[in-house]
Amino acid sequence: MKKTSLIQKLEISKKEFLEISKSIIQPSIISDQKKYKTLLKKYIKLEKIVSLYEEYNNKLAYLKEINIILENDSDIEMKELATTEKYKILENLSYTEREFSNLLFSSNSKEQYTTEDYRKAVIIELRSGTGGDEACFFVEDILRMYTMYFKKSGWKYKIIHAQKGGIKGYKEIILDVNGEKGVYGNLKFESGVHRVQRIPKTESQGRVHTSAITVAVLPKVKDIEVNINLNDIKKDTFRSSGSGGQHVNKTESAVRLTHIPSKITVECQEERSQHKNFEKAISVLRSRIYQNEKEKRLKKISIKRKSLVSTGDRSVKIRTYNYPRNRVTDHRIHKSIYDLAGFMNGNIQEMINILKLAEKK
Repeated sequence: MKKTSLIQKLEISKKEFLEISKSIIQPSIISDQKKYKTLLKKYIKLEKIVSLYEEYNNKLAYLKEINIILENDSDIEMKELATTEKYKILENLSYTEREFSNLLFSSNSKEQYTTEDYRKAVIIELRSGTGGDEACFFVEDILRMYTMYFKKSGWKYKIIHAQKGGIKGYKEIILDVNGEKGVYGNLKFESGVHRVQRIPKTESQGRVHTSAITVAVLPKVKDIEVNINLNDIKKDTFRSSGSGGQHVNKTESAVRLTHIPSKITVECQEERSQHKNFEKAISVLRSRIYQNEKEKRLKKISIKRKSLVSTGDRSVKIRTYNYPRNRVTDHRIHKSIYDLAGFMNGNIQEMINILKLAEKK
């Protein structure tokens, strides 16, 4: 299909969407349930198209900015970044145009795997909370639990960033997880505070301590979904503090990116190449900005679920791992599993399935 014809179709869809938006809130429409359901179904379909169309236009505008940088900026590194971004934008504009065709003309556009639950990739962030060294130990334990679950599920993962704890374990670790459709649909339930009750290895008197870590599961988003202006990013480089040999520790290959408008900061130091660290950091930054905007949007239109099953609120205690009683309890659904050893070995799908059922209800 020619681009001009596609744009015409999209403009028609946008106009129709705006008309339905006005009519669907009218009392006469709401009182007529049959008519209301028909319009609502159409509204939901058109909302996806219009939202994607807005992102498409933002990308076109961003492409113009990139071309200006390429023509006028004398900074060689900035030009290299702009060239990389331009290649991605052109590729994604083409991808978006195919998505439009699916949404506009496919006879089976009801489910095009466009919802978040069908995403194949996520960013998982694990951070130690209250509990000092014991919290760092528990980050490592939860990391092992997830990696064993990934192996059982046939998913692949890479460590993007890792910050070691004082004695052992991790203060923070960020993973990039990829697999078949539904990676986010399963892992989204893990976002929140994970609490552990056990006798720490450093405890000499045998007392049970309570520590906590936070887990954040962010859907990994495509470039077309989040518009990041290079001029809004502050880039810092520094020497890696982790393992990796002479090259990593003696060159400034680690990258820190700060998104000035949102003040979101991302670090990456796992690769030997500064360019590769930059690419990974940009990926994490996109996911964090997307999640940040999503949460603001949900609050604004007041449709956030009362249930905490899938809100992804990282400040809410969702699960307790009680070692003395061999029990793991999910507080959102009041479900306990008395096989903590099995759970920590990656057998977490049973709990996830129950959470899925609770969300549907």
